[in-house]
Amino acid sequence: MEGEYLFQEKQYLGRDATWISVRLILVLFCFIAYYLNLQHLASSQLFFIVGVGIIIVSVIMIYMVHYKTVVNGKFLILSGLWSSKLVKIDLYNIAKVERKRYSLFFFNNPVYNLHKNGKIRFYSGGKDAVYLTDKEGLVYIIGSHKAEELARAVIEAKSKLKNT
Repeated sequence: MEGEYLFQEKQYLGRDATWISVRLILVLFCFIAYYLNLQHLASSQLFFIVGVGIIIVSVIMIYMVHYKTVVNGKFLILSGLWSSKLVKIDLYNIAKVERKRYSLFFFNNPVYNLHKNGKIRFYSGGKDAVYLTDKEGLVYIIGSHKAEELARAVIEAKSKLKNT
């Protein structure tokens, strides 16, 4: 079944380098506070437990799929984490496909199906995104580590739809 797809990518929740760095800085802070607070046993144990907890949650998040992007013949399908609604974008209605930078910000929060200002965002990591504009003017912004391949697959699927 995977051979039928023009493009397939899994975005993982905990693999964005900036958020890994933030979590590691928090862990470092907890362990330094634990070391400096050895006289007060209760509070130092709390810092140690919080630091270990952050490490455990970070490791779990590295293997947690945030969403999966699939381009097959007629649709771009985004399936999200557990109970998230499946999003199917009909490629026949796509008027414009662009590959641009996702955001100018250094820190970008992971989002799935966020509707804001006439744009629908999907993002877990990466610097680039594919901007899909449909015939009604609605813009889908899909962040990806493989944005060039995703844009190429959408354009290829659209050209196959026009030829049939």
